[in-house]
Amino acid sequence: MAWLVLVVSGFLETVWAAALGASKGFSRLWPSVLFGVALLLSMSGLAYSLRDIPLGTGYAVWVGIGAVGTAIYGMLAMHDPFTVGRIVCLVLIVAGVVGLKLLH
Repeated sequence: MAWLVLVVSGFLETVWAAALGASKGFSRLWPSVLFGVALLLSMSGLAYSLRDIPLGTGYAVWVGIGAVGTAIYGMLAMHDPFTVGRIVCLVLIVAGVVGLKLLH
């Protein structure tokens, strides 16, 4: 259960990061509210997961999921550059996260 909560919390990190960008410095109400709710849920899920998962592994997996998710969101929805180099780097992050899970 801890791993499932951790993965969901990682995806919520993507949500709060996207909402933070959409809030335009907290000047827009609903993206700011979404940011706060997603942040609270994401951090709560991380804290719950760390009861059973080692800190370094859990945090790295959480950040990795959030970073990759946010980068993909940026490329697909925000027209961030979509290059081979960026994709290779994201694959390397995923490989690191998978490695941490397998070596747990």
